[in-house]
Amino acid sequence: MFTQFQYAVANDRRVRALLAGAVALALTVAAAVSHAQGWRPERTVEIVLPSAAGSSLDSAARMIQTLLTEKRIVEVPVVVVNKAGGGGNISTAYFDQHAGDPHYIYLSTMSLLNNHILGRAKANYDTYTPLAMLYSENMTIVVEQGSALKTGRDVMTKLKADSQSLSIAVGSARGGTGHLNTALVAKAMGVDAKVLKTVQFPGNSQALTALLGSHVDLSSMSFAQAWSQSQAGKVRILGVASAKRGAGPLADLPTWKEQGYDVEFYNTRFMLGTKGMTPEQTAFWDSALKRVLDTKEWNEYATKRHYIPFYVGHKETPKRLAELYQQLKGALTDVGMVK
Repeated sequence: MFTQFQYAVANDRRVRALLAGAVALALTVAAAVSHAQGWRPERTVEIVLPSAAGSSLDSAARMIQTLLTEKRIVEVPVVVVNKAGGGGNISTAYFDQHAGDPHYIYLSTMSLLNNHILGRAKANYDTYTPLAMLYSENMTIVVEQGSALKTGRDVMTKLKADSQSLSIAVGSARGGTGHLNTALVAKAMGVDAKVLKTVQFPGNSQALTALLGSHVDLSSMSFAQAWSQSQAGKVRILGVASAKRGAGPLADLPTWKEQGYDVEFYNTRFMLGTKGMTPEQTAFWDSALKRVLDTKEWNEYATKRHYIPFYVGHKETPKRLAELYQQLKGALTDVGMVK
């Protein structure tokens, strides 16, 4: 028969064995959960962008920053890093310094693609890790409210008779979104985009001032700016470069397509990861960004700014960016900037 001491020893051994088994099980479960969750950021995340603080792109980046942290989509600090200048090359040079580090993501404009097409930079979208396409802006062409130009046909008639008869303001560099918007419309009208009378201004505000002062006949601008000026009774929107009429205020505005001109062009924003990110890191950011864009707060933000909110994940994004690259290359060729 066991003595009381022998019972105590036996029970203590059983307890230790049970405890050891429980610890081993807990470690196994923790490892399995960690594996299932995949990679997660472990230190401060930087959202790098090629524009200054206060820009529309900066505003979007800070909204993404806020939602990533407030919704606890990431558990580490997120900061926005503005690297304006050099036509976007300053920001990509900084981003290139962190190749392979998934704690850096890049909110990009289409200038990245343009710079590569024009030979201004070696970096292209496939230099990095395409993560997602986030949102777009509709593009328009407007006239001053009192202009005799009422429709796209009025513009076409004038340009067909004399391609230099109308001056067109763009608030960006030649080859930028505003310039290419006019080029695509002109091509659809059967007008040689290379011979348009394009007047370049440092920014959209200066282009608008020139239009309202009757120094130019037309101006290319985003829908958000065009709509605010339209509501103020200052401009009239002649056409929107979208596939079909949108909701809200867009429902009452004609597209170029319905006027007989096959133009569909958007100012698109997308997110890139650094070169050499792993599939687990890419999958994390794909999921995280989708969760941001699915929030009520993001959709309210996008609606207020007249953005077109949509989400394309990392598997489809390279294909969509390749298509956009070809459209931009074609438009840049049309305006004579690609030989």
